[in-house]
Formats: sequence, structure tokens, C-alpha cells
Amino acid sequence: MRFSTSTIVLALPLLAAAESPLDQYKAKFQNFLGSFAGTAGGATVPQADEVPQQKPIVSDTDSATSSSVEPKHIERLTLANWKDTLYAPVQPEATTPEEWWVLVTGGNKTCFGRCGPVEKAFGETVEKFSTIPNSPHVAVLDCEEEPVLCNVWSAGASSLWVFDMLPPPAAIDVYWKRLNFTTVTAADLLETFDKETTEGKEAAGFQLVEGALHPFDGTLARYNLAVPIAYALHYLSIVPSWAMMLFVSFFSRTMMNRSVGGAQNRRANPARGAAPGDGRS
Repeated sequence: MRFSTSTIVLALPLLAAAESPLDQYKAKFQNFLGSFAGTAGGATVPQADEVPQQKPIVSDTDSATSSSVEPKHIERLTLANWKDTLYAPVQPEATTPEEWWVLVTGGNKTCFGRCGPVEKAFGETVEKFSTIPNSPHVAVLDCEEEPVLCNVWSAGASSLWVFDMLPPPAAIDVYWKRLNFTTVTAADLLETFDKETTEGKEAAGFQLVEGALHPFDGTLARYNLAVPIAYALHYLSIVPSWAMMLFVSFFSRTMMNRSVGGAQNRRANPARGAAPGDGRS
């Protein structure tokens, strides 16, 4: 079959129009391969174009032009500095605790891109705290950057922790409260602060941290076991699921083979008893 030059020229626009659907199918196929590769290596991590990137928490007062209001600084807690940071404003002979509000947040892997509203509400609350006398000190713990410290506290993203700091060796009261990923606002946090100061932390929805997992006074902290266990939990969390299943399968097969081999040896070598007979012959 022969094609004339005019026929080929007329067909060029149709080929150009058909290129777009082909590219769409190609892109879908590439996304499928990408998701398959992510599943093979462990839990699938949302792509950057699907999940909004987390922005650093910055109080709006950092850009305030008024010199009458001093901006409240937001500390960043790490495994190396968190105790020193929380103890820093505490006077040696203090009997009234220094209160800290610590927002526990995360990134795309720990929050799946949902911590943005929580961080925004916390930043606006810090701005209001700058105008309130005796308002708490404020800090942020990012579980994406400090997963081991989050394990030490047994803390999860989108939660608010309150520390009533006294000079050592006094006991430290620690409270925490879960924050809604999507509905929390600065007004909610300010209402929590007002209720806490007038009615108490339990009335404001905080739960007292007690027991072995207490970051300061728990059994694990007293015997210096909290950090090693936190590291172990962190390394277990980053092991791919297929590797963990392979280890469990290998371990169970080894134990089963030992059990079966021991039973066979017992049947092959029965206990030796007295010779048959009544011993009179």
C-alpha cells in the first residue's frame, strides 16, 4: 500500500494529538513501577508532589515591627540537648516550676503531610504567648529528625507535652495531650492554656505521664535504659517488613528442626532397662 505525501502531512496532526494519551499511560506505568519498588523496600512513602512539604515553625512575632513586645523563642529539642534546654530557665533554689509547652510534630514519613495545621496553630499560639505574662516556655520536637528522642518519650506526632520543671533532684511532672491533625486552631490551644491555669491540667484534657516510661523519673530513665531501648526500637522500625518476615521464618524453621531432631534421637536411643526375665534362672 502506498501513501502520498499529502496523506502523510494530513496525518501528522493526528499523531501529535495521539501523543498526549500515550504519555499519560506511560506516566501511570512509571508510577506503578515506583509504588512497586517502594513496597519491596518497606512501607510506601508518599511522593513529594502528593504530600505538601512541612514548613519550619516560626512565630509571626519574629517579623513583628513593634519593639514593645519581645518575641518568644521556640527551642528545637534534640537527643543531645533536650534535658539541658528544659532545665535552662530553672533557678537552683526555685520552688515554683518553670512550665514548658513542647509540640511533638513530624514530616512526611511520620505525619504523612498532615502536621501543617498543627504547626500553624502552635506558631500563632506562641505569638499570643509573647503578650501574656508568665506564659510557658515553648519548644518543638520533630520525630522525623529525632526519632530516638520520640521513642525515649514514647511520644507521637501531633501531640502537646507539658513539663513542670524544678531543680534536680526534684520530681518532674509531665503531661501530654493529643491534638487533632486537621481541626486544631490557635484559639483551641489558648483555651487549653486558660483552662489549665484556672482549673488544672487534667481539666484541660492533659494526661499525667507515670510509670516506667516517664522521661525523667521512670525506671528506664533511672537505670539509663531509655536511650538504648529507644535506639533498638528505631532500628527495628527501619528494617524492611520482608526482612523481618524472613528472619521470623528462619528462626521458626530452626526451632522446629531442633525439636523434630530431638524427638527422633529419643526414639532411636530408648532408655536401657533391666534384661527381660525374673532373675531366677
